[in-house]
Amino acid sequence: MPASRPPTVLQVLPALVTGGVERGTVEITHALVRAGWRAVVASSGGPMAHEVERAGGVHVTLPLRSKNPFTMRRNVGRLRQVIEDYEVDIVHARSRAPAWSAWAAARRSRRFFVTTFHNIYGGQTVWKRFYNSVMSKGARVIAISRFVAEHAHRVYGVGRDRLRIIHRGVDLVRFDPEAIHPSRLIALAKEWRLVDGAGVIMLPARVTRWKGHMELLDAVARLKRRDVQVLFVGNEQQRPDYRRELERRVSILGLDGLVHMVGNCRDMPAAYMLADVVVQPSTEPEGFGRTAVEAQAMGRPMIATDHGGARETVFPGETGWLVPPGDVQALAQALSEALSLDAAARIELAHHSRAIMIARFDSQLMCDATLAVYSELLFPDQVNTLPIDGTDSMPPAGAEG
Repeated sequence: MPASRPPTVLQVLPALVTGGVERGTVEITHALVRAGWRAVVASSGGPMAHEVERAGGVHVTLPLRSKNPFTMRRNVGRLRQVIEDYEVDIVHARSRAPAWSAWAAARRSRRFFVTTFHNIYGGQTVWKRFYNSVMSKGARVIAISRFVAEHAHRVYGVGRDRLRIIHRGVDLVRFDPEAIHPSRLIALAKEWRLVDGAGVIMLPARVTRWKGHMELLDAVARLKRRDVQVLFVGNEQQRPDYRRELERRVSILGLDGLVHMVGNCRDMPAAYMLADVVVQPSTEPEGFGRTAVEAQAMGRPMIATDHGGARETVFPGETGWLVPPGDVQALAQALSEALSLDAAARIELAHHSRAIMIARFDSQLMCDATLAVYSELLFPDQVNTLPIDGTDSMPPAGAEG
């Protein structure tokens, strides 16, 4: 890389609509620009594209959301042109379909290729495992948790020398209880028609079966209380059949009037402040579970399922509860305990939760570690190349997380 220009990183992802992958892309763009590097992002576009540009990066619109083989093949040439036009040094792929095009473009352009495993990728068929395998081809492979790292190593053969564990971070300026003006809480409470004095149980996740909405309904029914409200906060993703199934379950369990499906929320920091307890009852392991970190940064008691990335983000007896997958009775018991916390216990838990999130999951830590990975490749003589893992080393082979 010529010393006369700053290093340049191209991040590649399907789109910039909403979600943790997209938010992380914008945060890395900010970090690159602050460090004096150049940041380029290629995607099919979306509402968050302007955030890339506001951060000082360049956004290039390409049909990278497509899984059509012919489009993916043409994207190789398109990305090679981007690499040439912007003198890209590192190509960082964040999703499988565009990763195939990005990998081919980086290889043909003789540029470094980096990937991020944002979750575990199931491979029930040979074809599916092959499709997923592109994420293992990076000169460095970033995993967002120890759980995901072990999966990448065990299932896709990623050598531990190439694996770097970088937990996803949370913007602790945005997710700060002290920064929430009461007017924001009042506006949301009015919009959602919350009843004063009722305990608020919040499940912030897209409305899809594996996120555990059914299990939460069953657990709430076991509480046998009418002084609670359940908020399902998240996109329904055009799943009207599942919504109707949930509505039927609400009626069968006698929870009418207690459950509100409020859709997307643009002010999640304020939303968390309305909750007495936040729940992540996923029936399948989360790769990380950004919701848990956001909620705890806002000082909310957290209940999550005891598998996957939640084991690295929720600390039983300190910040919340972990319950066995599918154990509705254990979930109900944890809900009862969380709702029973007195004011002093809530204040102590809130302070402790936020302190842990600051120490372990600040987005700045994520950004610094990611730029260190880039520097390993571009400046190998100047950087310690030991595996990066914010707190611990890789788990032993066969451990889940």
